[in-house]
Amino acid sequence: MSNHLKRLTTPRIWKIPKKEYPFAPKPSAGPHASNKAIPLVIVLRDMLHVADNRREARKILAQRLIKVDGKVRTDSNFPVGFMDVITVGDKHYRAMYDIRGNLRLVEIPEGHASWKLARVENKTVVKGGKIVLNLHDGRNIMIDENKYRSGDVLKIKVPTQEIIGSYSIKEGSVAMIIGGTHRGQVVHIKSYTVTKSPMDNVVSFEEGFETLKRNVFVVGVGKPEVTIPEVSAL
Repeated sequence: MSNHLKRLTTPRIWKIPKKEYPFAPKPSAGPHASNKAIPLVIVLRDMLHVADNRREARKILAQRLIKVDGKVRTDSNFPVGFMDVITVGDKHYRAMYDIRGNLRLVEIPEGHASWKLARVENKTVVKGGKIVLNLHDGRNIMIDENKYRSGDVLKIKVPTQEIIGSYSIKEGSVAMIIGGTHRGQVVHIKSYTVTKSPMDNVVSFEEGFETLKRNVFVVGVGKPEVTIPEVSAL
């Protein structure tokens, strides 16, 4: 299986020149789907500009200087996705969508680098009655009480995965759209409609439109907990 992609077929969230070179690195198998993640080498070379080429990026990674969500990563194709925290030396960045739907890096203070937001995709009951939460970034967290629902967003410490807060889809919450034509837009939830059918539940916003539940990622109540990128951000 090839370790490269044709640049013309790379996901739209990659903000890289499509015609300058024929190929681009392919994300490794990991916590994010390949069409929703960017290889770490592109983050270092094309987004942060700490390396001029792939060879330099690999040397930096080999020195164990790069962390993703608090863990050292040495795979140049490691997939970096939405809400991941990247640490390069004494600087920290969070991967976010901008209003054009591109995955960008936003510099954050050191205090914000110790936590991230992760959405509950589904949950299962295991032996002993414990609940396992499956999160959007591939994490699995086991809890004793069944107090979170699918679609809730957890504020967790990284890399320990300790839950320090949660946000649900309800009136007054602030969310970022992560799918569809409005991807990257920050909205205020007006209502949440549960459909009694196989169709997805629908979320309506004060901004005058609605979308499916799977496209909604709550980022706070009243105001976002995370820094929202501008179009001109990294």
